[in-house]
Amino acid sequence: MSMFCYQCQETIQNTGCTVAGACGKKADIANLQDELVRQLKILALQYECKSEGINEAGLLTMQSLFMTITNANFDGEKIQSQIDKVKALQSCGSCCCAAKPELPAGVLATENEDLRSLRELLIYGLKGIAAYADHAAVLGKENPDIYAFAFKALAATTKDLSVDELVGLVLECGKVAVDTMALLDGANTGTFGNPEITSVKLGVGNRPGILISGHDLLDLKELLEQSADQGIDIYTHGEMLPAHYYPELKKFEHLYGNYGNAWHKQNTEFVSFNGPILMTTNCITPVQPEYANRIFTTGMAGYPGVKHIADRKPGQTKDFSEIIALAKTCP
Repeated sequence: MSMFCYQCQETIQNTGCTVAGACGKKADIANLQDELVRQLKILALQYECKSEGINEAGLLTMQSLFMTITNANFDGEKIQSQIDKVKALQSCGSCCCAAKPELPAGVLATENEDLRSLRELLIYGLKGIAAYADHAAVLGKENPDIYAFAFKALAATTKDLSVDELVGLVLECGKVAVDTMALLDGANTGTFGNPEITSVKLGVGNRPGILISGHDLLDLKELLEQSADQGIDIYTHGEMLPAHYYPELKKFEHLYGNYGNAWHKQNTEFVSFNGPILMTTNCITPVQPEYANRIFTTGMAGYPGVKHIADRKPGQTKDFSEIIALAKTCP
């Protein structure tokens, strides 16, 4: 087999994808993701004994795991760049930094199915934590305890632990996930206000529009600010639908409504949407030629050949001017 991935419910015959992913990723991307996780395990072995000075490596770990979740990033160059960033931090200078171990990459490196399943369950739990933690960090909220657990858990997947020990870590992972959701909830409500029951329009208007999908609410806010009074309407899609119930987002009159259905209908709904599309996170599916020249990614999302909006610099916003300008050219 050229790859093995069973991290989501889409897997072929519910056993695993071995030639190409049902999500659309090819074997080379799956193997790069495996290598990124392997490098994160090496980093974790060097940081698991540290209690201070871990935020940089911790946030990088969250971003890297986030990049490997289903339908987030298909761009091999960006994944390789992330691998290089992780390698660059693999020297913390503490007593636990022994020589870098020779760890195997890939799910099937663990032969015992019970141990393999528990190790992978732990990693997939960490990937969920990573998404929440990264979104919270974007809004200025971090918790070093979350990073410390990530190092502990990743390092544990390289060790000869018993089933009972791994079950304990999986349960602890669940607790940390709840803590991380609380961190993100505080970040969201502190920034955008407490959610309110809201009616959302499902139709379309007669002005040029931009479609924004994913989970990054700050991206939406900055897009709304930059597109205000420009004669453009903003439509949410998929995972961005909950944005409508936050007071600091719904106050923008040109946040017109929600367009389309679930993520898996992109190949038809993105074709019919006559305007630019911004993917802030998952879920992005294989991009079709009909809209390839008007779809953008940002954050941890990525797709080869698709324009990527750069991260914001400290104290600044992202620059969405290219998307806004493109929207104005669409009838």
